[in-house]
Amino acid sequence: MLKIARSLVHTLIRQLDRVSARSGRTANAELPEHLRVGKRGEEEAFFYLLRTGYTVVARNWRSPRLRGDLDLIGWQDGYLCFVEVKTRTRRDNIAAEFAVNEEKRRMLRRMAKAYLRRYEDRDRIPVRFDVVSVYLISEKPEFDLFQGVFSWH
Repeated sequence: MLKIARSLVHTLIRQLDRVSARSGRTANAELPEHLRVGKRGEEEAFFYLLRTGYTVVARNWRSPRLRGDLDLIGWQDGYLCFVEVKTRTRRDNIAAEFAVNEEKRRMLRRMAKAYLRRYEDRDRIPVRFDVVSVYLISEKPEFDLFQGVFSWH
């Protein structure tokens, strides 16, 4: 029964994403291939995180003052997790998670600080930066989850 409910939620969210795309955002078919792959990876990562116990509270969060976005934000084991998703269509010598270099980490820290400004007790919220590598190689996506990959400093 739970599996059926998850499947229905998954289908509903995909349908809502399609409606959203038609109502002003660029449709997936019009996006370059690498952006379509990234979007699919983020969607697969969203459902993967739900299955592994995360409570996702935001997807593709943006600040009006900063460039970039936070792919996924969620709670897990008492931590507010800022999750970067990296998607690949093959496994190369260099794993997807290595694309989160120092420049990307600085951007994610700035975005996380902007997100936390909405909370009065932000200094007491335990924060973690996670990375999910999604490999879209076969019919079923493969995932590597790295928790606490880097810190504020």
